[in-house]
Amino acid sequence: MPTAPPQPAPSIRLDGRIDAVVHLGFAVLMVASAVRYVMRHSPADNLWTVALAGTVCVLYAVTAVLARRRERGRRQPGQPRRLWIPWMIVLVGAWAALVVAAPSFAWCSFAIFFLTRTAFRGWAAYVAGGATAAATAVGLFRMSDWTDIAMLLGPLAAGALLTLIYDKIERDQERLAAGEREAGVAAERERVSREIHDTVTQGLASSLLLLEAAQRSWPAPASDQDVRKATDLLRRNLADTRSLVHELSAPGLETGPLPEALEHAARQYVETIRVQVTGDPRPVPSEVRHALLRVTQSAVANIKLHARANNASVTLGYLPDAVTLDVYDDGRGFDPGTVPPPSETGGYGLRAMRQRVEQLGGELSVESTPGEGTIIAAQLPVGPPAQPANGTKEVAL
Repeated sequence: MPTAPPQPAPSIRLDGRIDAVVHLGFAVLMVASAVRYVMRHSPADNLWTVALAGTVCVLYAVTAVLARRRERGRRQPGQPRRLWIPWMIVLVGAWAALVVAAPSFAWCSFAIFFLTRTAFRGWAAYVAGGATAAATAVGLFRMSDWTDIAMLLGPLAAGALLTLIYDKIERDQERLAAGEREAGVAAERERVSREIHDTVTQGLASSLLLLEAAQRSWPAPASDQDVRKATDLLRRNLADTRSLVHELSAPGLETGPLPEALEHAARQYVETIRVQVTGDPRPVPSEVRHALLRVTQSAVANIKLHARANNASVTLGYLPDAVTLDVYDDGRGFDPGTVPPPSETGGYGLRAMRQRVEQLGGELSVESTPGEGTIIAAQLPVGPPAQPANGTKEVAL
């Protein structure tokens, strides 16, 4: 199976409401700080400071947009990955000059800090965040005429604290993402193993039995019939394998009436088996249909391989809010409590059936006693049937 491409390291994304609040907060604080500065300083001082503040706003907007695109993976093919980084460097430099020259803008440091951590990774994030905190500290210390040590240490302590919190959240996100990837890989392996067991393995095992029977009876006419059956089964098995490779679905069984599809799937292994229907047939969700098909294939294949049964049957039942499936045989039976765990020699069938059913919120039970046959019963929730507007019964597809 192809392996998934390596994923980039997860980062804290300022998405949605948080993103809007940070950027809106920066805009409000910049306007308030500019008004405060203009009211407290002469027009000669205002010109260059307001121009620098406007430059910072433009750089902030450009950098925020580029960083957002990087987080969303919208970088165009062939575009250098670090093309936007100079914008962030210039922004931090311009911000440092602004806050040192005009400490009134110091409150905007929080938005600059979060933007640097969103834009940069690794040591670059620490350098950019540290430069922001240091510039703020120098600006406030200068505003106190270089006398208030709290103005110097406060921004540095706040920057260190925010850095520790941000790093802790990033590490937690990385562990969570790693856990989700591992869980996804394990679930995919289980799913593929069930598909292979219910199609390829069961078909090959049945074909092998037919060929062995043909070898024992050769050159009697019955051997030709066994060889033809094995050939037909191998052709269907090849079609199942190709379908599994492409889309993990059962060719020819995912459409049409469900009882007929179940009967077709069962007769791949036991030609005389029939499907009985109880209740009012109606459409079921595709995932439930697929599970019923696979459970039928696996259960009937086990009858063929192990039960030595004279009779077998499949019963499909429609309840008001569920669908049931019973697979019965009068074979030699077994003790469900002594079934060995899965190994290289087999043992995956019952576990795969149970997993399929339980993943859809259903239940699967196995009733069997040595010498008295076996019943495999599954029940899957499907919800109440839809009521047609004209009051007539809905026709099942």
